[in-house]
Amino acid sequence: MEGTVIVVTRVTDVRRPTTEMGGIYVDLKEQTALLNQKKEKYRQMGGPEKIAQQHSMKKLTARERLELLFDQGSFVEMGLLGHHHSDHPSLKNKETPADGVITGHGKINGRPACAAAYDFTVMAGSMGATGEIKVTRIREWALKQRMPMIWLIDSAGARIQEAVGSWFAISGELFHNEVIMSGVIPLVCAMMGPGAAGTAYIPALSDFVPMVRDQSFMALGGPPLVKAMIGEDVDENTLGGSKVHCEVSGVGDLEVESDGECIRVIRDYLSFFPSHNQESPPVTPSGDDPDRYVPELLDIVPGDQRKRYNMLQVIEKIVDSGNIFEIKPRWAKNLITCLARMNGRPVGIVANQPMTLGGVLDVNAADKAARFINLCDAFNIPLVFLVDVPGFMIGSAVEKQGIIRHGAKMLYAVSEATVPKITVVLRKAYGAGYYVMCGRAYEPDLIVGWPTAEISVMGPEGAVGIIFRKELAGAPDPKAMKEVMVNELRKVINPEIAASYAYIDDIIDPGDTRRVIIRGLEMASGKRIARPWKKHGVVPV
Repeated sequence: MEGTVIVVTRVTDVRRPTTEMGGIYVDLKEQTALLNQKKEKYRQMGGPEKIAQQHSMKKLTARERLELLFDQGSFVEMGLLGHHHSDHPSLKNKETPADGVITGHGKINGRPACAAAYDFTVMAGSMGATGEIKVTRIREWALKQRMPMIWLIDSAGARIQEAVGSWFAISGELFHNEVIMSGVIPLVCAMMGPGAAGTAYIPALSDFVPMVRDQSFMALGGPPLVKAMIGEDVDENTLGGSKVHCEVSGVGDLEVESDGECIRVIRDYLSFFPSHNQESPPVTPSGDDPDRYVPELLDIVPGDQRKRYNMLQVIEKIVDSGNIFEIKPRWAKNLITCLARMNGRPVGIVANQPMTLGGVLDVNAADKAARFINLCDAFNIPLVFLVDVPGFMIGSAVEKQGIIRHGAKMLYAVSEATVPKITVVLRKAYGAGYYVMCGRAYEPDLIVGWPTAEISVMGPEGAVGIIFRKELAGAPDPKAMKEVMVNELRKVINPEIAASYAYIDDIIDPGDTRRVIIRGLEMASGKRIARPWKKHGVVPV
């Protein structure tokens, strides 16, 4: 009988031939040793010299980042032996360990998660065909197993040697997949280096995008392409650095100082979220009394509606242990969006910030709120609205920016949200600003006001200026007359009137704000809302 025969006399034997049968023989120990050597070499990625270069830029390697991200010893790598399979001349005999991207799964804060970390030490972390097969595999794993997906980006973008050509017609699957994953599992994309072209859309479609100061960069085209196509000379930081995206464009969510801090904030961020959209957010023990009275609030917030105060101080006083996780703190600073815990349960807080523009809402603030509300609603995180809003910005400049369309996004988001919603009106709640901050018509499970609350289509000053315009113009002392009229009109804008008609649920002692919110959230914890069936609404983007 012809064929290949391997004879093993006992388990520890090396495989050996039987010459009379013409066998082909494999030394298992030798092959295993060779395999382990290759794996160890691949774990070094670009090698000692490239690793030293990475460290010289105060950047960790992809493997070092993953060691910090995942609980110790929990990370399991998939696709270590990946390698380019291109026949392009420039890649001939070129090694690309793991094809420049490390993929795998492990545990973060004791819960499973998946990650893909692009490694700049291998061909500048460029996206090769094999590497993207690996990333697709781990994305599919994350969605199938319902666990968060994290990208650590340090990449020059698509590997042009492999991307140029008609095969490009089949590409782009990763962005489609990311949209399908959105709202099902948490998506985090950390910018820890460059991210041009394709790698720039990964953060754009993610839920949370921290950026490392002076190291990270993202743009649809890097400086060389910008120079070649439109003739503009610009460096990476000016084009798409962390300051640009965390303060101007709003694409970035949080600017951090180092790789280590970036990993820490990812772990902190995920601690507020369930692993997927059919779970409740994780509850952590709180040593903070849920009935704690907060007398400091009476001193923080001035009774004079025209005086400013820092809303962050209010938030820190009412949440557990004063701890908050702010999202986009340096963009649209007239509105605060943050995660916190109240009696151990995660909440999303949307609050006007009188310190900036008096808390008035503009285009960016509306977008910031809408995105945050959608995020919390997708993952079952209750929403708390702290209201002190003079309304929306008006004038020709904001009309040209589309303030109506952007304001409608916020209206849409707060209307669509079905999680528990609690509204507290501290002072001003004027016009459409009251609506988008979860006014009575937007299904708050509890809506209360402080004694200083003013709920009206507009403030008394503005109303007097319109209603009594002619009288004021003909008055001998318009300023004195206006002051009298404003004081009279303020009597009508009184929270007790709204409470007497049961348009709001109560007027509360400001010091009881923490207790009232927590009790309201407990009451609404079993909330269920049935909406009319629809494929999806038409979002006013």
